[in-house]
Amino acid sequence: MPMPELLPAVAALRLVDHHCHGVVPEDLSRAGFEALLTEAEGASPLGGSLFDTQAGLAVRRWCAPVLDLPRHAEPEEYLARRAELGHTEVTRRLLRAAGLGGLCVDTGYTPRPLLSPAELAGAAGAPGYEILRLERVAEEVAGSGTSAADFAGRVHERLAASVRAGGVRVVGAKSVAAYRAGLALAPERPGPREVVAAAGRWLAALRPDAPVRLADEVLHRFLVYAALDLGLPVQFHVGYGDSDVHLARANPVLLTDLLRATAPAGVPIVLLHNYPYHREAGYLAQVFPHVFADVSLAMHNLGRRAGALLAEALELTPFGKLLYASDACGLPELYHLGAVLFRRALSELLRDGLDEDSWTERDAVRIAAMVGAGNASRVYRLPG
Repeated sequence: MPMPELLPAVAALRLVDHHCHGVVPEDLSRAGFEALLTEAEGASPLGGSLFDTQAGLAVRRWCAPVLDLPRHAEPEEYLARRAELGHTEVTRRLLRAAGLGGLCVDTGYTPRPLLSPAELAGAAGAPGYEILRLERVAEEVAGSGTSAADFAGRVHERLAASVRAGGVRVVGAKSVAAYRAGLALAPERPGPREVVAAAGRWLAALRPDAPVRLADEVLHRFLVYAALDLGLPVQFHVGYGDSDVHLARANPVLLTDLLRATAPAGVPIVLLHNYPYHREAGYLAQVFPHVFADVSLAMHNLGRRAGALLAEALELTPFGKLLYASDACGLPELYHLGAVLFRRALSELLRDGLDEDSWTERDAVRIAAMVGAGNASRVYRLPG
């Protein structure tokens, strides 16, 4: 059966990738490449090749032609061509092929050197913006030396200075409380004494021979409110991630009380990734006016099943509340895969609705524009 063409309105989209990361600025061995195809800590020898996954097969299908190879090129052929072109050209080709109109880059996860937002923007030929990792801001303040009494003020100062700084514009913030304390955060804004006490406990426990790592429910909550006070949309990691996350504590419904408490502020809160809780995220996006969602990260990992994920996410999520994101990290292939799989999934969903007379062609064009770029531009107040 021939593959259906994309709807013109979807094919023409300049996607705003509202949550992504840097890519590795170096050529990679096969082991290095495969390690970045998974959320696990490297490619496990017990699991065979990571090319034998939905994501690995999708790379061979969709990324190989961008590198002048036939579809489904064998892994050895693909990696040889990648090495021949070099990482700079591979990155440029794959990011340009994604058809991006903007990138909002989380700069808080840097286990190794990665391209900066400005460098990614140059490779993609699209504007680049920054998403601040809240826990990293707090960890930098703690690592630079501060007292418990001064901690909150120093964090507020650093956040405000980042927003005012020149260069790449900060358009949002991100919390990884799901990894550190779980999402069952209390709804109340922590008071000054509570913050000082929590900061004192944390700072006293720091050791010079260990990384500075925030994992305190009170301080995670303090950081969220600090970002909202600046009018910064706050992203929450939800659901699927690496082995450091306890999946049961990363269900977005655990945020319900906090979402109810923050609704009056009117500042957007964005639930990231969400799989396998994408239906729960859709419910929250429907019932809370300031809540938005995406299905990033899982899209490229689901490969040919990405369409089923998007359809389920949009059972309840209003079309004006779903944002596009790749959550690409490490490999430029993930930028292209996120975009191509999202376009195919969105086109399939809209075409099915047209065939069933569920909406008009004009509706389909409007929905595609909202989900692909308009919603993100509105949430993060992007130009254009």
